[in-house]
Formats: sequence, C-alpha cells, structure tokens
Amino acid sequence: MDTLLWPADSLARVPYWVYQDEANYARELQRLFEGATWNYVCLEADIPNKGDYRTNVVGAMPVIVVRDGDGTINCFENRCAHRGALIAFDDGGNVENQFKCIYHAWSYDLQGNLRGIAFERGINGIGGMPRDFDRARHGPRRLRTTTLCGLVFATLSDATPPIEDFLGPEILGRVKRVLNRPIKVMGRFTQALPNNWKLYVENVKDTYHASLLHLFFGTFRITRLTQGGGVLVSADGGHHASYTIDKSDDRQSTAYRDQGIRTEKADYRLADPSLLDTVKEFGDDIQLQILSVFPALILQQIHNCLAVRQVVPTGVGTMELKWTYFGFVDDPPEMTRRRLKQQNLVGPAGFVSMEDGCVGGFVQRGIAAAGAEESVVEMGGTGAESQETRATEASVRGFWKAYRHHMGY
Repeated sequence: MDTLLWPADSLARVPYWVYQDEANYARELQRLFEGATWNYVCLEADIPNKGDYRTNVVGAMPVIVVRDGDGTINCFENRCAHRGALIAFDDGGNVENQFKCIYHAWSYDLQGNLRGIAFERGINGIGGMPRDFDRARHGPRRLRTTTLCGLVFATLSDATPPIEDFLGPEILGRVKRVLNRPIKVMGRFTQALPNNWKLYVENVKDTYHASLLHLFFGTFRITRLTQGGGVLVSADGGHHASYTIDKSDDRQSTAYRDQGIRTEKADYRLADPSLLDTVKEFGDDIQLQILSVFPALILQQIHNCLAVRQVVPTGVGTMELKWTYFGFVDDPPEMTRRRLKQQNLVGPAGFVSMEDGCVGGFVQRGIAAAGAEESVVEMGGTGAESQETRATEASVRGFWKAYRHHMGY
C-alpha cells in the first residue's frame, strides 16, 4: 500500500492491508516476536534430562532450547557464528555436552557459547584464525527463558515483564486450571495453512464463529452460544480464555433451528458415541476452554482432549500451526485411551477443526483486492473487556488492542 493508515481510533475496524503488506509483516517479526513478549518454545516434558533439546522458531528466528546439567533451560539462536548455518537440524534429541555445526564443525556448549573451532591454529602453523580472535565475542544470540506450569517461554527483550505479570491474574488462573500437574507428550504434528498468521489467531479468539462454522460443535452440543460461558480478556487485550458450560436448558433451545442455521442437525448420530464420553477432571463444569497467549500460543481443553498450538508465521500469506497433544503423567490407561480417541476432534482432519484449516484461506483470498477496505468487528460492542457471553468479538478486539500497542499504530 502507498499509505498504511489505521481506521479511526476503533478496535472494531481492522484494515485488510494488515494481512497483506510485506513491510508490515517484517515489522511484526521485529516488534512482536523479537520484542517485549514471551514466545512459547517447548514443553518442559520435551527436555527432561541434561542435553535434551528441541528446535523451534521465534517469529522467523530459529532457536535451540536445551536442558543444562544443573537443570537450567537455555535458549539461543540456531545459527552458527561462522557462516550462519543451522547448528541443529533435527526437531529434537540429546547431545552430551555440545552442539557441532555440520558445515565447518564449530562447536557450542549447552549455554550457546562458542567453544571449539576446527583447525583454529591452522596446519603446521599456517592458516587458521587470527591470534587475537575472541570466541566470547562471537556466538548466536541468547534469549531469556522462563517456565510456567510445564510451558517454556523465551524472549529477546530485557523489557519483557515476568510471565505472571505478562499474563495477568485471570489468564494465569486459567492456565493453572488445566496445567495443574506434570504432563506427558502424546503426539505432535505441523499443519501448513494458506493464510496470514493473524487470521488464525483471530479465529481462535473468535467465540462467535465456533458453533456457526463447526457443524460438529453445534450438533453434539460441545459449544453453542445458547450454553453458559463467557470470555475473559486480559487488561492489555492480548490474552484471552473463552469457556463453555453445558447447561441442561440448552437441550430445549431451538434458537439455531429457528434461524435456519446449518449447525442444527438433530438427526445426526455418532457411530461410536464413546468418542464424547467425558470425565470432569478440573473440578468444574467447563467442558471447553480455549486460551491464547499473545502473540502466538493456544492452550486447548475440549472435553478431555488437551493440546498446545503454536502459530508460526512463514510469510505474509502463509503460516504453520504446530500441534502438541498431551495428557498427564498420572493418567490411568482408560484416560489415555479417552484422550487418544478425543484427539480426533481437532487437527487438519478433526471432526471440529478441519474447517479452521481452510477458512483463513477463504479470507486471504476474499480480501485479495480489498487492501484499502476494513473488516467489521462489532459483535458485543467496540471494547475489549471480559464478557459473560460468547456472542461477542471482545477477545478479537483485545488482540488488536495489544497488536497496535506493540506495533505503535
């Protein structure tokens, strides 16, 4: 765009150029992901022992997350100080004491310090590095790390506040509600999506769409706007938790049918009804909670199906979604079987979320010639406050509140 202007100072209008402009995308990587935010990088359960590591990305920056000998978790850029090659290629694994770049065999300890240079003194006194070369002044960038309830976060900024302050008390409480004991990883995969990363984050925060787009949700009453629940939005707008409570009076509601909405399919049945056999494990009646941490983490509880999702930008119009399913270390075998079965609810072919895999692409295509236009985000008002309803876009507006703050718009 020749001129990038935000609409009149309203969270309820979002310009479409924000999903299209290359310069804006580059600015996001710097100000959001490399700025004063906490970025999810792995689970503590991924790296329980010394030398265990996972590779990931923070925005566009490849990183290594590794457990040190004293139990400390370190995170540093996955970039050799020599010629810029990746230091580690695998998604994860274990190293005894060091990482070694495959290109020229420069080596790094578990803190990311440059420790070894192949033929540093040359051959027979000829060649090699200059005598005054200081290894301590050369190495990949290091990130601060923190942990919360088994989640590992990293930041490049000294200005990022403690994770508890970053989230705020209400969202922190909702994280602790689900992640209340040691977890175990049950599976993971990466899903490529044909849309700007923010469209998926908006979708996750958009409680209005859930029972309208997802036929399964509405038909089997996992979440419907006629059920109890609401949306919590953090004070800065960036984080949210939406939740659904199954109330018996919803069983008599004809609100969807009266409006001719496609998500009312009373004659649909499951061939295996045990898919939705659910155990209340969190001491309340919440059957669905979707929680987001700005800018790009989602913590999911749908019945007994638990997962973290990481949104990874890969270009102005593409992204990846990294899924990690988990349970708890103390799960009995029957709960493990229940979780495995309910994991069919979500993912690229999930009974629920397969629609989310394509609807962002529908928007990306629909706005292709509308960069100067804007979306309307007015369900539930124009503010970004918590509400005791899910017929609202308050948490979507909250995202844009935090986005504009970090981006300086």
